[in-house]
Amino acid sequence: MKLHMFVGVLAAIAVATAALPSRSAAQSEPVKATIPTPQPSPIVAPIPTVSPGYGAPNAAPTSANIVGVTQQPFVGLGLSDAIGMALLRDPNVAVAASNVHVATYQIAAARGAYDTQFVIEPSVKHAINAPQNAFFSGPNFGQIVQNAQSVQAGVRGQFANGATYDANVSQSRVDDNTIINAFSPYYLASFNLSVQQPLLKGTFSETRRDIELSVVNQDATTAQTLTTVSSTIASVEETYWDLVAAWRNVAVQEEALRETTDQQRSNVRLARRGAAAPIDAVESSTQVAVFQDNLFAAFETVSALQNQLKSLILADPADPIWRANLVPTSPMLPLPTVPPLDAIVATAMQNRPELRETNDAQKQADINLAYARNQTRPQVDLALNYQGNGFAGNALPPFSFNPLVPGVPPPPYLVGGFGQSYTNIGKFPAYQAGVVISEPIGDHTAQANLAVAHEQVHIAAVQNAGTEERVLLEVRDALQSYQSALSRLYSARAAREAATQVLASENRKFRSGATTTFLVLQRQIELVQDQGREIVAQSALNKAIVELARVDGSILSQNHVTLDTLGTGALPPSHGGT
Repeated sequence: MKLHMFVGVLAAIAVATAALPSRSAAQSEPVKATIPTPQPSPIVAPIPTVSPGYGAPNAAPTSANIVGVTQQPFVGLGLSDAIGMALLRDPNVAVAASNVHVATYQIAAARGAYDTQFVIEPSVKHAINAPQNAFFSGPNFGQIVQNAQSVQAGVRGQFANGATYDANVSQSRVDDNTIINAFSPYYLASFNLSVQQPLLKGTFSETRRDIELSVVNQDATTAQTLTTVSSTIASVEETYWDLVAAWRNVAVQEEALRETTDQQRSNVRLARRGAAAPIDAVESSTQVAVFQDNLFAAFETVSALQNQLKSLILADPADPIWRANLVPTSPMLPLPTVPPLDAIVATAMQNRPELRETNDAQKQADINLAYARNQTRPQVDLALNYQGNGFAGNALPPFSFNPLVPGVPPPPYLVGGFGQSYTNIGKFPAYQAGVVISEPIGDHTAQANLAVAHEQVHIAAVQNAGTEERVLLEVRDALQSYQSALSRLYSARAAREAATQVLASENRKFRSGATTTFLVLQRQIELVQDQGREIVAQSALNKAIVELARVDGSILSQNHVTLDTLGTGALPPSHGGT
């Protein structure tokens, strides 16, 4: 009975087990740890032996000074003085100012085409001709001998509308032994006036084009000079503020070096008394070397910026300022009143000399187009001429010698010398008027030049639009940089103030034995870094103010730029400068 009951229980267990869901092999087996695959050996290039025996020289450090300058005393330099020296002595500014003078002279040269030209032509003539017949021969059928002395003087020139004029007076005395002559010597006088006026082609003359182009070119050259001046002033100001930051960084690095040196000496004393581990002294010595290296680097930056500033304000390599140790003395620039973006853009579009340049280029292209269009017209010129001829002479006696009019004397108004000849000019006038018409068949040259002029107008328009876009972008970037510089300076100052407090707290902990040399040195490094960031932020703000003045064109008026004095000190006295 019990056996049957045991078998029944086993059967029931088997049935129940069969009804349960079966487990997977992974669930039924224990989890095994994954063994990582070994990484293959890295592939490296063979390294050659470079400079066998090379090693850093065991050299002692040099003194912390600036090469080529007198260390003491320091020479103070204000920002306005630096700008004034640059505008007087910068070779680039001097060349730009001379270009303005050249452009002015070119206007005078172009207008010289309208100068009246005075012309005088004296001449002497001696001629001997063979007798042709009884009338055209010398006495006794001899040679015809003629001697003449003449002079012609007058003025000629042109007008802006393309008209040309020529007015002259001429006189001659002629001695002629021809037997048919009733006068010997006789006197000729004449007054001639001719005017030729273009009616179509030529009314816009090449001379007029050259003058108009030279006037616009002078304005463009002036604008280009102002652009150079703007860049020079901005470069001087930016370099000046960089030098301010560099000198302040030297002060920060020196202060950090002193504090770290004091810390190292303190650690050495503590280590000798057994109050600190020797490694603390070694650790602080490492940081002393780091700050010493930073100080040398800071002096190198000062040296480079001094040379850069001197190159902007000096022209003579022998100028004693090259040996001066320059120290900026101007305070930080005051924060300007910054108008909205649209107002700055409008001011820039009105004041920027670059836009003045491109506008002048557009004007020059328009002038060339007007000239090229005029040259495609037919050549139709009105020609007017007046000539008054005078004559007088000494009558040959006897008057009956003339076989054509025997016994008839010449009229009294024909008898006389040069005075009578000039008096007779009005008695024998000649007038002439005509039209000269010419037109090339096809006129390919004029049409091609007109097409070129149209393309030049298009190019000038594209360049003008590109300059306007560049000015707009510069204004936007300058305003963004100014706003960012304000925020960065605020953050940098807050970080420096907090780092100062943290270092002071860490020093108190160190004196009470609650911290380590490592943490004190770390706080010192953090403070120096934050001081450096504040210096950089202050310099960036100054340069952002300078850039705002440059992009809106006010940098010129702020510095009272006068074209008459630009570059007047660019040459040393030995070379003719002032």
